[in-house]
Amino acid sequence: MRPRLWLRLLQILAVLIALLPGFVRADVIEVVSANLESADDNYALNAQFDFEFSPRLEEAVNKGLPLYFVVEFELTRSRWYWFDEKTATQTQTFRISYHALTRQYRISTGSLHLGFPTLSEAVSVLKNVRNWVVLEKSQVQRGTQYQAAVRMRLDLTQLPKPFQVSALTNREWTLASDWYRFPFAFVEQDRESKAERETKAERETKVERETKPGEAK
Repeated sequence: MRPRLWLRLLQILAVLIALLPGFVRADVIEVVSANLESADDNYALNAQFDFEFSPRLEEAVNKGLPLYFVVEFELTRSRWYWFDEKTATQTQTFRISYHALTRQYRISTGSLHLGFPTLSEAVSVLKNVRNWVVLEKSQVQRGTQYQAAVRMRLDLTQLPKPFQVSALTNREWTLASDWYRFPFAFVEQDRESKAERETKAERETKVERETKPGEAK
């Protein structure tokens, strides 16, 4: 078979596969950015994701089926003599649902519940994870390099059993990101606790008040 004809047949086959329902491309969550910020004696994760609900997922939510999104975080330390050490791992689950009586979409995580008039507004909040405490400063060592990683995925295991079977065989239900990795290092000045910073600020304020103009040397 001539190479050109073979290539043409492969192109036609690729188009046919793409048109089949069972081979619909899985939707992807993109991690736009992620970083760790000092928060008193801890570090908090801020992460931004980008994705859209497929028509199938929108239909499911609007019919009253709650969807669960899991955000996973891990911090590892490289070791040349063994496997990487996992310094910290955290997960947070977000539940998005629709309440017909109030005609509101709700996002829930732990004891926090937020209501929105539209699905797009709810999803917009879901895309942004802010001030999530994932690490204590006592867990990391000064002068050591770490690698942080975060990802988000739609958790199909929390769907009702009948939906799980359908979702696992239909890629329209697949919505997940790859691990987004970024370097992290302990910053020495972050050791100063909130209480220490407040005490220091109070002392400086007191000195300023006690020092009269013209007396400062």
